[in-house]
Amino acid sequence: MPAHASESAAPEGAAPESATADGADHEAARRVVRIVRETLGEDAVLAACLHGSAVLGGLRPTSDVDVLVALTRRTTERERRALTDALLAVSGRRAYEGPARPVELSLVVHADVRPWRYPPVCEYLYGEWLRDDFERGLTPAPAPCPDLAPLLTMARAGDLSLHGPRPSVLFEPVPEDDLRAAIVAGVPELLADLDDDTRNVLLTLARILTTLRTGRIRSKDAAAQQVLGELPEEHRPVLAAARDQYLAGEYGDWVELLPAARAHAAYVAGAIKRACPA
Repeated sequence: MPAHASESAAPEGAAPESATADGADHEAARRVVRIVRETLGEDAVLAACLHGSAVLGGLRPTSDVDVLVALTRRTTERERRALTDALLAVSGRRAYEGPARPVELSLVVHADVRPWRYPPVCEYLYGEWLRDDFERGLTPAPAPCPDLAPLLTMARAGDLSLHGPRPSVLFEPVPEDDLRAAIVAGVPELLADLDDDTRNVLLTLARILTTLRTGRIRSKDAAAQQVLGELPEEHRPVLAAARDQYLAGEYGDWVELLPAARAHAAYVAGAIKRACPA
C-alpha cells in the first residue's frame, strides 16, 4: 500500500519543481518505462513518473521501484499479458533474468483520472505480491482502485518525471476527502495481512496515522519514528523492531512477537479510526 499525503504539502525529501529522475537508483525505473513503451507503442504512453520511496528521501534496501504511467488509450488483454511477462523477467528476487529490485507498476488512462473522479480506475497494476497469480496465468485487468488517490497525490508532490510532462502538470489535485477515504479504506486489508507481512503492515499503519494527523506524507521509517514518540510503552518495541528491520533491509522472525504485534496493530487502528471518524 502506498504512502499517503494531502495535496497541499510536499513529501519529505521532495525534488525541486523542475526535477527529472536521475542517478543509479532510478535506472530500474527507466527500464520499466522502456518496457511499457516497447510493449504498448510510443503513441500510447503520454508520461511516466515516480512515486513511493523514490520521492520520500530515497529507496531503502527493500523498497519497490514505484512507477506510474499515464496512457493515451486503453490496453488490450494481449498487451497486458505481454507486459506482465516482461515484468516477471526483471522484477524482484525471483526475476527470470536474475534478482533485482521489485517493481510496482500502475497504468492509468489519462482521461480516466483527469478530470478527477472517485474511485479512479487503474488500467493495469503489477506488484510482486501478485507474482504467484501472474505466473499461473492471471492477467491484470482494469478495475476501480482507491489507492490511486494517494499514489497520484504523492506523484504530484514528488514531481519526478521519467518521461513526458511532470506529474504536477499532468494530474489534478486529489480532493482531501477522497484521499482520506482511500487511505482509511485500506486498513482492514492491512490488518488481514498482519501475520504474513508483519513488518510492512506495522510501518504502513504508522504512515496512515501520521498522514491523517499531519497531512504530510513520510517514509515508513520517518512515520514510525513519529508514532513511537506518542505510543504507550508496551506498544513501542514491535514498531521499533519493524523500523530497524526496514532500514537494514531485513524482515526478521516475527513468530514470538506476533501477539505484541497484533495488540500494537489494534491500538494504532483504533487511533486511525479516531483520527478519521466515519
